[in-house]
Amino acid sequence: MFQRKSGTGPTGSGEELRQVGAGDISGRQSGLALFFAVTFATTWTFWLIAIALGGSPTSSPTAVPYLLGGFGPVFGAIAVRVRRTRRGEPVPARTVKFRQGARLLWALPLLALASATVVAGALLADFLGGAGVSLTEGKELISTVGGIVPFFVSMLIAGPLSEEPGWRGTAYPRLRASMNRLQAGLLLGAVWAVWHLPLFFIEGTVQAEFGLFGWSGLMFSLSVLPVAVLAGYAYERAGVAASIAVHLGFNATMAVLTVESPVTQAFILAVQVVLAIILLATQRDRRTDPPVQTAPGPHQVVTDASPQVTAARG
Repeated sequence: MFQRKSGTGPTGSGEELRQVGAGDISGRQSGLALFFAVTFATTWTFWLIAIALGGSPTSSPTAVPYLLGGFGPVFGAIAVRVRRTRRGEPVPARTVKFRQGARLLWALPLLALASATVVAGALLADFLGGAGVSLTEGKELISTVGGIVPFFVSMLIAGPLSEEPGWRGTAYPRLRASMNRLQAGLLLGAVWAVWHLPLFFIEGTVQAEFGLFGWSGLMFSLSVLPVAVLAGYAYERAGVAASIAVHLGFNATMAVLTVESPVTQAFILAVQVVLAIILLATQRDRRTDPPVQTAPGPHQVVTDASPQVTAARG
C-alpha cells in the first residue's frame, strides 16, 4: 500500500506521498477476506446446484453450474480488482507483473517438472510393487474428447485457467506480504483443498470416484498442499502463466496415467514434497519488502515512516 510521508511537498499531480509497509497489505486493505468470501460463495453455490441436478458434469444441465463453479477463484479475483480500483489502492508488493518477457520461458520447464513428479511417483510405485503404469485409459480419454489438442484445451480451462488468476494471481501475493513461501503455500493449499469438497459429491468427477472418506480421497486432498507450494514457487518465477503451467502439468499427467491407486498417489505426493523442499531451499526468500507508495485517500491520516524510502506515484 502507499502512504504519504509527513513533511513531503506535493507531487507533480498535486498529491502528496503516503508510505506503508508490507503489514498493511496483509491487513484490512489486502482484500483477502473479500477474495475468499466471493470465491467460496460462487463456487459452492454453483456446485451445490450441480449436486442437486444430478447427472454427469459433462452433460446438460449439470455441466453449466459445474463449469461456472470452477471459475470461483476468478470471480473472487475480479471482486478484489474492482474494489482495489475503486479505492485507488496499489497492487500488492509481491504481485508478479503479467508481462514478464524472457522470464515467461520458465513456464515450459516448470510444466515439464510438474509432469515429471507424477511420472516419477507412478514409476516408483510400479517398481516397488504398486499399481502398474498404463496409458490405455489415458489414450481412451484423449480419443473420447476428440484428440490431444481438445484434451489439453479442456485440461487448461478446467483448473489452471479457471483457478490460477485467483489462487496465485490474487491470494498468494497478499499472503506473502506477511508469510514466507512455505507458510503462504501451505495455508493457501489447505484452503484450496477445502474448496474442492463439493466435487466429492458430484457424480462423474475424479473426486467422487476417489471418495471423500477413502484413502484415494485423502491422498488427493493432501496432494493439493505440495502442488500449491510448487505453483507458488512458479508464480514468483514467472507469474500466473508459470503457475498455470504447473497446474496443467500435474492435472494432465494425472489424467493420462489414470492415477487412482492411493499407493501411487502417496509416491507422487512424496516426490512433490521432496521437490518442493529442494526448490525452497535453493532460492533465497526475502522476508520483508520495501514499501510501496500511493496517494492517500481523503480521510487517511498522514504518518511518519522515517526509515522507509518514498517515491512519487507514477
